Amino acid sequence: MMNSTAEMDATGLVMAAGCELPKTGAALAPLSVVIPAYNEAVSVADTIRSLQGQTLRPAEIIVVDDSSTDGTGDVARACGATVLRTPKNTGSKAGAQNYALEHVTTPWIMAVDADTVLAPDATEKLATAFEVDSIAAACGFVLPRRVRTVWERGRYIEYLFAFTFYKQIQDYYDRPLISSGCFSMYRTDDLRECGGWPTRTLAEDMDLTWTLYERGRRVRFIPEAVCYPIEPHNLDTMSKQLRRWSHGFVQNLTLHWRGILKVPFLRSAVGVAVWDAAIASLVYLFLVPILAIVLKSPWLLLGYAIDAPAILIPVLVGAAPRREIGRALASFPAFFLLRTVSAVFFLSAICSEWVMGRRFLIYEKGH
Repeated sequence: MMNSTAEMDATGLVMAAGCELPKTGAALAPLSVVIPAYNEAVSVADTIRSLQGQTLRPAEIIVVDDSSTDGTGDVARACGATVLRTPKNTGSKAGAQNYALEHVTTPWIMAVDADTVLAPDATEKLATAFEVDSIAAACGFVLPRRVRTVWERGRYIEYLFAFTFYKQIQDYYDRPLISSGCFSMYRTDDLRECGGWPTRTLAEDMDLTWTLYERGRRVRFIPEAVCYPIEPHNLDTMSKQLRRWSHGFVQNLTLHWRGILKVPFLRSAVGVAVWDAAIASLVYLFLVPILAIVLKSPWLLLGYAIDAPAILIPVLVGAAPRREIGRALASFPAFFLLRTVSAVFFLSAICSEWVMGRRFLIYEKGH
């Protein structure tokens, strides 16, 4: 039972949620949304409201209250969502999602994080991918909801670059590297045939995407379907997210490398990702500064920004339609700080998982 302070806080959040009934004029889709939530009382109402305001509304919104202690379930229930509370914390996002899977009766299912809001037409745009029977999953364009701190700015540039450039190329070859965990839609039958969301790694979205490819299914990226998650705002929360992502990537490589080699474009995309995570990180963190010192040539430090134009152009292409060129230019330096910190975490994960044989499986929230 919550203490009196927690009860007062939860009551206040329920009253502040101000959720409204879904739009009656919007089309209703045979779609269930699953929102895994652990202590998300502050953000879950915004997520539910954004789903209720879609031009294509889901038939049901299921919030999995993963034994929260802050009144998350009360807030979600007040907003009109179906709330399922786990007997005890499942220990991961995938565990909470799977708890809801047996309750889903619709042919399509959508995973949305409890800190993520969708553009009003995001569901409608994403659903267009399933006009082709071979499509098992689809994901959309991701942008941070808040762009204020240096870490949020770095992530903003990272997303603009990745979703404007890399993801578009991957989709051209029918091989998006990941169907993003914060906002993706699946055929329910395909998801169940994969055993639900995998819990064997820290990156369940990557694991599920690669499993679908190995089963001969396809995944699409729909850039017009936009979502806005809350990204880490300081080094502490960013570290938790980067640790989870880096270990999850290495764990999935260990698990899927044989299957990846059989999928033509996927093996190339993963190869580039491995190069960036391992070799490029070593060069970035060690080789460049060592050469600058040994050769007494500070000009070599320009190597840190040698690819800046190649990154900036796709970033500006992505920012221009949103009228955010000023924000992109102001945020651009933060990307290099985030890239440096990310390199440290990826090398640490490789050393831990592959060299020392120490798996990291503690799921830590990254916001």
